Amino acid sequence: MLGANVIHLQVDTALGYVANDKGPFRVLKPLQHASRVHHFLVCSVLMVVLSMVTSALALAAAVGVVGIDASHLPMLWLFGTCATAAMGVTALALLAVFGTPGPIVSMLVLIGLAIPSAGATIPIQALPDFYRFLAEFEPFRQVVDGVRSILYFGARADAGLGRAWTMVGIGFAVSLVLGLVLTRLYDRRGLHRSAAQLAQPVPVG
Repeated sequence: MLGANVIHLQVDTALGYVANDKGPFRVLKPLQHASRVHHFLVCSVLMVVLSMVTSALALAAAVGVVGIDASHLPMLWLFGTCATAAMGVTALALLAVFGTPGPIVSMLVLIGLAIPSAGATIPIQALPDFYRFLAEFEPFRQVVDGVRSILYFGARADAGLGRAWTMVGIGFAVSLVLGLVLTRLYDRRGLHRSAAQLAQPVPVG
């Protein structure tokens, strides 16, 4: 979610939608019109690339610093990359659909409701009915199950990894399609993020 917010802001800054503040210096680039679909796609591609890096850095810290025994390191990196990309694209879709309230909505969906239903510290069976229901599709539950299976159960599909891969794939696909469909709808209705350039007058005669 944090990565999605950073990417969204940096792309907006590069396109001139947002000013770049560095201490007392403020730079605003000339506005470059980009469709909502194009903006969402660029952010999504950057999110996938960033997910590869952040997953590698997390593994470097967990294995190199903490000393976690990760016998299935490539699998753990791949799963971490895909899970991060899925949640990042979900956050980007929420930002694209809701605009300014997007970070609040994504914080509620990806943190406020996801962490209590993850089952990482409190077993799913001990959670209230509401959180057990959320655990069926909230992303952190899938991440916890997948990582637990890779680290402690030999990366077996029947130990939670199979369901985790399925839910991560579904989450990524649904978020990507939702973002593309709604941004396309906004574009077709003329709800652009920047005012269209005025047509130049045509000389008569």
